Amino acid sequence: MGYDSLNSFRKAVERAMITLTSLNVPIVDNIVQEQRTEDGKTFLDYKLSRFACYLAAMNGDPKKPQVAKAQAYFVMWAEACRLSLEEAEGVERVGIRAEISEHERSLTGIAHRQGVTNYAFFQNAGYRGLYNMDLFRIRRIKGVPDGRSPLDFMGKTELAANLFRVTQTEEKIKAEGTRGQACLERAAESVGRKVRATMNEISGKRPESLPPAEDIKNVHKKLKTSHREIRKLDKPSPRSDE
Repeated sequence: MGYDSLNSFRKAVERAMITLTSLNVPIVDNIVQEQRTEDGKTFLDYKLSRFACYLAAMNGDPKKPQVAKAQAYFVMWAEACRLSLEEAEGVERVGIRAEISEHERSLTGIAHRQGVTNYAFFQNAGYRGLYNMDLFRIRRIKGVPDGRSPLDFMGKTELAANLFRVTQTEEKIKAEGTRGQACLERAAESVGRKVRATMNEISGKRPESLPPAEDIKNVHKKLKTSHREIRKLDKPSPRSDE
């Protein structure tokens, strides 16, 4: 796909793994690590199923002509699976959403160890910094159903901003050794405000003005359906003489 080395391509493969995990699709059925020998040297390589190739291509760098061709191929090929080029963002959304869940678990652990007794207030402080409003107002503006996370209705850009907010909040707490409910809330809000300022400076967009995206549960269903259809195509056809 036009990458200089396997290391530079590995990020796309790892994002494909994250997507497979979030869809509860076995990684071992789609991505296998193996060694290959070339010019007397042994390398770690990957063998990908067709579905994993699709995920890796959609998570690749579209500026590379080879990646763009691969994406175009999979769009045409996947027509039978009711896919379209627009689903590339859906694939990325699933991957980023899964990353946020992973980092939120880590942030929850360190926040409690540092003295957070009410995690809902701590979490709200981070959202308040990024959106300049409390979480209940964000839910109302975005039309988020009761019992669902606003993250499930965010597009790629908004999810990426929240991923950066969560990871940097954890880094700030660890670097500064912040302790206590009130101090940790201030730290979370401070990081959120800095991410907000960065977004406003770079793109002039505020996160609350970004339009809501399709329910990520529906994206999961579509990708799972695509996985089943793709696996059917991967199965060998019956011999014509049987």
